[in-house]
Amino acid sequence: MNYTPVIPFEPISTSQLPSGNEWIAQIKWDGVRILTYFDGQSVRLINRRLNERTRQYPELQDIGTYCSADSVILDGEIIALEEGSPSFHKVMKRDSLKNDQKVLYAVNAVPVHYMVFDVLYCNGEWVTNQSLRERQQLLDTIIRQPHPIVQVVPSYTDLQPLDTVAKEHQLEGIVLKNLDSTYVINGKDKRWMKKKYIQDLIAVVGGVTRRAGTVNALLLGLYDDQQRLIYIGHAGTGKLTVQDWKKITGQAEELRIEERPFANIPERSKEAVWIQPLLTVKIHFMEWTPNGTLRQPSIQSFTQIPPEDCYF
Repeated sequence: MNYTPVIPFEPISTSQLPSGNEWIAQIKWDGVRILTYFDGQSVRLINRRLNERTRQYPELQDIGTYCSADSVILDGEIIALEEGSPSFHKVMKRDSLKNDQKVLYAVNAVPVHYMVFDVLYCNGEWVTNQSLRERQQLLDTIIRQPHPIVQVVPSYTDLQPLDTVAKEHQLEGIVLKNLDSTYVINGKDKRWMKKKYIQDLIAVVGGVTRRAGTVNALLLGLYDDQQRLIYIGHAGTGKLTVQDWKKITGQAEELRIEERPFANIPERSKEAVWIQPLLTVKIHFMEWTPNGTLRQPSIQSFTQIPPEDCYF
């Protein structure tokens, strides 16, 4: 594989819908951003943090079944559904697997879909300087449809109805894109914007509490600009299963330390078990309180994002 993996173009946050005929809206999928690299011989799947994910998704390695290009770099989101809606918790069950046998089992146990929304390179040429309008037309010609797990993400020119439907169905949000926009590798600007209905972040676990010997809540933190871990709240609800809580109970015992890793004093300090700040979790929450903690935090899934990347 001759391609050097790249960091994808990212949207910035907005609370308002833009105006003008040059804008389209797409669903913001609560999944894993994956770029697919095909040099004509082999396929690699790389996430936005440049980590290899090819082994985790073997059903996407036969690129000829869903793409006709001789060589290509596709940009999209891998999602897993739960009761018809994207579930970050479920897709992380696939994304975190390392054992090949477990991966093969999970292909059927936790099926995924690849939602493709852009193309960076096609048939020997970079197309990042073409407009989004042109790149979408190219996608329509090279992605074979219909396909059981690969789909080109639909775009909508009427922004408000999609905004309303996505909010009513409690989806993560929508992405707003200017049709004239080029694709900026390792870029981030207002030509792509995201409007989110659910606030989320990746937090570091610096402690736990237990009930009857089993962990029942995680104490969460983020790093500030002085590299201090600041407590932002605790969470004991969300999408973790009984098995997940048993697993974190064992991990907490292995990571146990005597000294508090947080710079400030958390709630529940007297009952807390401090652990090395090595684990990270995705958290949904309503808002920040005046005290600088999360209101109604809900655990979605453990992640493999490094703790040092979790900051205010």
